[in-house]
Amino acid sequence: MHYILKTLLSDAFGLEVIQTFNLEEFKSSALPKINYSDVKIENCLSILPHTILFNVGIKDYPIEVSNHPQFFKVFFKNSNSVIPFDLFGAAFWLLSRYEEYLPYKTDNYDRFNYRSGLAYQYDFIKTPLVNLWLEQLQLSLKENFPAMKFKEHQYKFISTVDIDNAFKYKHKGVVRALAGYVKDVFSKDATSFMSRVNVISGKKKDPFDCYDFLIEAHKQQNIKAIYFFLLGDYGPNDKNQSATNLPFQSLIKGMADYSAVGIHPSFGSTNKIQQLKVEISRLSNIIHSPITISRQHYSILKFPKTYQNLLQAGIEQDYSMGYTNVNGFRASYCFPFKWYDIESEMLTPLTIHSFCIAENTMVYYAKKENKTLAEQALPIINEVKKYKGQLISIFHNDTFNEEMKKFYLEFLEMAK
Repeated sequence: MHYILKTLLSDAFGLEVIQTFNLEEFKSSALPKINYSDVKIENCLSILPHTILFNVGIKDYPIEVSNHPQFFKVFFKNSNSVIPFDLFGAAFWLLSRYEEYLPYKTDNYDRFNYRSGLAYQYDFIKTPLVNLWLEQLQLSLKENFPAMKFKEHQYKFISTVDIDNAFKYKHKGVVRALAGYVKDVFSKDATSFMSRVNVISGKKKDPFDCYDFLIEAHKQQNIKAIYFFLLGDYGPNDKNQSATNLPFQSLIKGMADYSAVGIHPSFGSTNKIQQLKVEISRLSNIIHSPITISRQHYSILKFPKTYQNLLQAGIEQDYSMGYTNVNGFRASYCFPFKWYDIESEMLTPLTIHSFCIAENTMVYYAKKENKTLAEQALPIINEVKKYKGQLISIFHNDTFNEEMKKFYLEFLEMAK
């Protein structure tokens, strides 16, 4: 309860919160008041509580979502208070990713399947629902207490780029380069073979080398960017250059001169704290600076283990909260917030930055729905702008062909 009051009322609203369990003290106070109890009290805003904020451990609560004219979608409902549901309890359920502590269906990468989520099943995945609830709560508080002042938020856009594979052909090492040639020959892929020859011989630029373009685009638009580098050991789902490769190290150092750089924990580091620490150490040694920001490769999130490991490895801010196969709001929120570890029942110092839009997902749905990439992007961008939230996008260096470069410049204009 302390966590959710701090997150919603202090961090989001900018209010100082005093919590009391003394009924007479509450009644006699002249301050704006919220009655979060089942006791009827006059002259205050009332929210009838569900049990979720008072229970310990994980319980599989039966949840029914219904439409509401003011709050859009609600659950933990009641009909005996001004706010028609336990807004605090429901917000905690969404922000903590409570449903991901329960048994769920997984996708091909053993991730939480977005189709299993409440937001998808009840059609609010593209709405930052907690922000909508807060907007309506603020209106109710102002109506009851007209003198109240609230924090003014400023819309913010951060473009993030995942570097899963820094170069397509260059700097792969002799064994991987030869393997590539052999693969092209056996598959009779003459185009790939000639491209490989031209790039390695220096006649053409590597197809994945878009770094000058990105630096210039962000500079012209005055865009804040973060680059997440994969530094795991080579494996089926981790195919970047070796961390000991000098041109790769030079690239990382160069990008760190222009923008923030974070670790992209490998698929192979999932649930392996020592491997995670090795990868963070590799990046830290390359840029000669502590590494405190991260995004999971493939956005692999296992609650609570992933975040517990990140905290233990010294990560302070994570950008993995989102879905790679649908655009929308995984935690139903577009403000940064602290992670609450339900298993340990404690507020942690880890700050969660949710991403809500990725280029691969836009490309997939643009083809499926016969829409342009801009038509895919704009509704999500406008949702975040509506609530003056933090818009975080994901692009990958290996997708920047000429068509994607053109769209990216358009996207920066829409999003900034």
